[in-house]
Amino acid sequence: MTVSVLVVDDSGFFRKRLTEILTASGQITVVGAATNGREGVELAQKLKPDVITMDYEMPVMDGISAVREIMAKQATPVLMFSSLTYEGARVTLDALEAGAVDFLPKNFEEIARDTSQLQNVLINRVLDIAKSQPRARAAITPRKPAVPVQRTAIAPQAERAAARTAPQPKRHETAGTNPARRSVSKTPARQYSVVGIGTSTGGPVALQKVLSVLPASFPAPIVLVQHMPASFTPAFAERLNKLCEIEVRQAEDGDLLQPGLALLAPGGKQMMIENRGGRGRVRILPGDERLNYRPCVDVTFGSLARSFPGKTLGIILTGMGADGREGCRMMKQGGAVVWSQDEETSVIYGMPMAVATAGLSDEVLPLNDVGLRLIEGVS
Repeated sequence: MTVSVLVVDDSGFFRKRLTEILTASGQITVVGAATNGREGVELAQKLKPDVITMDYEMPVMDGISAVREIMAKQATPVLMFSSLTYEGARVTLDALEAGAVDFLPKNFEEIARDTSQLQNVLINRVLDIAKSQPRARAAITPRKPAVPVQRTAIAPQAERAAARTAPQPKRHETAGTNPARRSVSKTPARQYSVVGIGTSTGGPVALQKVLSVLPASFPAPIVLVQHMPASFTPAFAERLNKLCEIEVRQAEDGDLLQPGLALLAPGGKQMMIENRGGRGRVRILPGDERLNYRPCVDVTFGSLARSFPGKTLGIILTGMGADGREGCRMMKQGGAVVWSQDEETSVIYGMPMAVATAGLSDEVLPLNDVGLRLIEGVS
């Protein structure tokens, strides 16, 4: 079965080259091409492609507006093309929040050179996101107060108590005995030295949903590993920090882990956590070219397993591949707790499935429950 693709781009050269690469795979058929976002929306409704590739800067209607309208009218997996700049990162994050599934850098020189590696990345990415579950996104309102709030000594305890007694949504229950699909009993609330969260495709929006519900007084440090280019992680950390009551920033070498602080692994590098007298300290290392992912969830989670055995909570959210499985295995061997996102709410059910089917998940949770379970389960 071939995957049908609609190409939306105002560059005639890019449309032609993209069509040639995708068609040459033998697994993909380009069913149409549009020169602007408005044409893209109209052709998406008419042709009903399996995947849409989308530029972000176009006349008549830009790519982000087109993605929003497509998701509202004919939800379809969208692969965005963006520049590897700070502004490109900001626009791409807007597109992902609007409903795009994933992105690739728009590098005309690489495409013109026709490298086999580039072709394989492009073809495999299109085939992978064809299996995804696109949805219209609800905008997340920034939660940082305009003026710093002075808290009394009892405020953190009061906040946690209020959060735990707030109405909770029904937890997802799935029939069957497949460990990758069933809901697992809740693990008891406990203290953790650190919470680690790993994710890839669909992760930027998933992390926004999870972290934006946490109170500023969240009692454990958090480390985040999102597969993302080096030029994107600073903009992503800034966005998360504006949306959340906890502090979020890109990790730097030597940072100390602190309650209520989430540190995002920098793109293109590896983040490890060391135990220095009972406190976690960040080590940022150059990205090893032998590893597929930079940053890599397995690397960070493996360091957590060694530094804080039995005192970590590992969470694997939506993403392609199996990164995080071996790190979670190391955590579990030391007595740690692991949660994974369920299939129904994952954009790509790859990484969480790998963890769940390996029998490593203590809980399998829908995305909307993860933040609430953190408030409830971390003391």
